[in-house]
Amino acid sequence: MFALPFFRRDLPALKGEKVTLRVPLTNDYREWSTLRGESRAFLEPWEPRWQPDELDRTAWRLRISRYREDYAQGTAIAFFIFEKSSGKLAGGITLGNIRHGVAQSGHIGYWIGERYGGRGLMTEAVKLVSRFAFDTLRLHRIEAACIPDNARSIRVLEKAGFRREGLLRSYLRINGIWQDHYLYARIADDPPGDGTKG
Repeated sequence: MFALPFFRRDLPALKGEKVTLRVPLTNDYREWSTLRGESRAFLEPWEPRWQPDELDRTAWRLRISRYREDYAQGTAIAFFIFEKSSGKLAGGITLGNIRHGVAQSGHIGYWIGERYGGRGLMTEAVKLVSRFAFDTLRLHRIEAACIPDNARSIRVLEKAGFRREGLLRSYLRINGIWQDHYLYARIADDPPGDGTKG
């Protein structure tokens, strides 16, 4: 459970210039499944292999339950990203693997619908979640991993102030194949938007 009094009340939305982030709700299903479905070919190369029931309502309910359980246990917070100008769902971002004590760290993962790519929405979302992690959760370090071929994700992380720290061999099973990943990280006192290649 999150130790801070903040988590005794509802999590507020995180607001930027281009996006608003809030926790996923049960009634987001239709918009989520439509966006994910139309973006499938765009997303699959960078995600764990999709299950046959990936977009079914039953799988959605289980996903929402897991989000709530992780939040209640203080191990993760999932946000949906909404484009401010249209109010439409654009993607998702999760701060997971949250650890306190001597680690005080978390890990960011994210996805964006194909039609929303290249607009700077994800860069702003990563910056908002980073600020939340450092200022509200008092984390010291945030990590993110991306496949070396994922140039878009690399740009997002570097624009958001993450620095490449190394290569993790055969790190995650993505689209059915164990893949190497670059490890990126931001420390609480790093200047925002000052990421550099390692």
